[in-house]
Amino acid sequence: MTKLFTCLLTVALLALASSLASAHDPSSLQDFCVAVNNSNSAVFVNGKFCKDPKLTTADDFFFPGLDVPRSTSNQVGSNVTLIDVDKFPGLNTLGIALARVDYAPYGLNPPHIHPRATEIQTVIEGTLLVGFVTSNPDNRFITKVVNKGDVFVFPMGLIHFQFNIGETNALAFSSLSSQNPGVITIANATFGSNPPINPDVLAKAFQLDKNVVNYLQQKF
Repeated sequence: MTKLFTCLLTVALLALASSLASAHDPSSLQDFCVAVNNSNSAVFVNGKFCKDPKLTTADDFFFPGLDVPRSTSNQVGSNVTLIDVDKFPGLNTLGIALARVDYAPYGLNPPHIHPRATEIQTVIEGTLLVGFVTSNPDNRFITKVVNKGDVFVFPMGLIHFQFNIGETNALAFSSLSSQNPGVITIANATFGSNPPINPDVLAKAFQLDKNVVNYLQQKF
């Protein structure tokens, strides 16, 4: 009996550990849950209230306009149009999001992470230099030049980027494994936090002169 109890306890603990370690949006127990800003709704899933399924229409599962090029007139020369649950309520509980990424010639989608999603990107036009860095202690830089029709995947939570190395505009579409993948742009978060991180901390972490840190914090 003791051995049976120990075995059952071990199985239960492993199952619990497996559920806690799950690194993606939880599985839905219903067909869909179209998000609504209505506190009178009886169902609350993944931080959103659910629309009554009987009241849903095709428009709840439709998003237009991703064929329209976005402006890349900014400092980095890129524009990410993220279609997540906040913009597309029908994504709620479905565990997926989509992004259109426009790049000017030599435009950069700067190093960033998605804390809640793996990203798989397809190049529609142009040539991109892409890459990501593995976690400590190896910090391996894995990079490749990708062209029209190529697909590259960026694992969840790892720093990655895309850089248009061509002299013409580039376009890519990305799918992300969360309805709310989140994004942390490394330079902005580090040097543009609110309130600012103590310059002494950043100077020591990056082995920079404190005056350089102060300049970067003002820039971001």
